[in-house]
Amino acid sequence: MLNKWFSAAVMAVSLLVVAPSQALATEKAAVKEGFAFPDGPVKILVFRPDVAVGEQSTGGMNEPNAEWTEQARKELDAALQRNMSGVSNELVNMPELAGDDAAVLADYQALFQAVTNAVIAHKLFPGNRLPTKKEQFDWTLGPGIGRLGEVGGGEYGLFIYTYDSYGSAGRKAAQLVGAMFGFGITSGVHIGYAGLVDMKSGDLVWINADVQMGGDVRDAEGADKRIKQLLEEFPKRGGALAPTTVASK
Repeated sequence: MLNKWFSAAVMAVSLLVVAPSQALATEKAAVKEGFAFPDGPVKILVFRPDVAVGEQSTGGMNEPNAEWTEQARKELDAALQRNMSGVSNELVNMPELAGDDAAVLADYQALFQAVTNAVIAHKLFPGNRLPTKKEQFDWTLGPGIGRLGEVGGGEYGLFIYTYDSYGSAGRKAAQLVGAMFGFGITSGVHIGYAGLVDMKSGDLVWINADVQMGGDVRDAEGADKRIKQLLEEFPKRGGALAPTTVASK
């Protein structure tokens, strides 16, 4: 079932990439109505960022690059630790898992992508909002995620996903030719989102998403920029939101 959710997530991302101008005209962040951290520090389980990096071919297809992906994963891991240091809660890194626990984590990362893409398509974008969702923020990964909360020791879980496909020389050339003849061709795809999940109920309580992100995640400076964008308006204790401190793209 989770594999079907993942397929739906990939399709949703593809649809968003087709119309980036629509995405830019919409809000990026949302918080579950009435959500506020309880008094006193809570434990936030930080999952390792789910990262995919590749190169966009002349025809627009993505060609995965394992070396770029591994480099980006290391840089984003380090940037996340640097930028979460000011959060007024206790941060707990999810330990490396093996066996069944690792499989469960992979399933829930895929499910998080699927649910988040549904939120992006049907909640954050006015043109696609579902009648039953446009006034509410009511999305969940289900209580089964509590198993990961027990393993990692967190009351809330922070998920991060980034997808980058850098335009190849051929794609950039096609972009220039397109501009000469009056039709637009994009070069590069840069999508990212972060979400906070209640590890008991599975409810998504906060999300921040952007389908045209900045920062080259393959180096430290770019990774810092990306993480700051992803953590924009992260909830603070007492329900307040963090101030906007995101660098320009």
